[in-house]
This record gives sequence, structure tokens and C-alpha cells, in this order.
Amino acid sequence: MEETPLDIGEVARRSGLAPSALRFYERKGLIAPVARNGLRRAYLPDTLDRLALITCARDAGFALAEIGRFLAAGPGDTELRARMAVKEREVDELVSRLTRLRDSLRHALVCDHDPFVECSEFKRAVRRVSVPE
Repeated sequence: MEETPLDIGEVARRSGLAPSALRFYERKGLIAPVARNGLRRAYLPDTLDRLALITCARDAGFALAEIGRFLAAGPGDTELRARMAVKEREVDELVSRLTRLRDSLRHALVCDHDPFVECSEFKRAVRRVSVPE
């Protein structure tokens, strides 16, 4: 079954990215249009999956060049896999830190200490956020 290409505006709407971001990713070789509808680019629907992966990788701190390499990598790219392992540990630490931050905020919401920033439990919670485990 042939997939119907999506207009750049539709891809932008569905992905949450601006059309200018899509054109930028195209210039970087991360996505490619399959057709044009007049002057407007059109992309296959699976471009949305690729854009989700690009967004996720950017959120994890990968540079666009690394993402391009990631998208083109085969299973034997050990250097890229090593970089991914480092990034996985960094993301894991960030998740841990954000969890500690969330917990300190939860305490602040219910703390009856006046002012709550002087609460010894809140201060301990904040120190746990700023000190890696």
C-alpha cells in the first residue's frame, strides 16, 4: 500500500515543530521530502517517527551531527554506541536529580514552616538535589 505524502504544514502541525525547523532538518540531511505540492514540500508519514526520534535525541543532549550519525548508523558503529552509553548515564543522572527536585517541591507545598525555605527538611531536600548521588 502506497503512503500518501503529508504537506509540510501537516507535518509541522502533527510534530509540533515549525515549518522552518523542518526545512532546517532537511538542510542538515536529517529528513527528506518525497515530493512537492506546488512550492510546498511533502513528506512520507514515517517522517513523523523520525522527527520524534530527532526531538528525543535533542532533548537528551545530542548534537545534530550526532543525531545524523545515529540515524545512519549500523550495528557495528562502536564509537556511536559508546557515546550513547555515556549519554544514557547522563540522562539517568538527570532523571534522578529531577526526581529529587520534585520531592523537595512536594515537601515545600505541604510544609507549614514559616518561611518554608528555613525548614531543615526542605534544606536537606535541596542539598540532595544539588549533590549528585
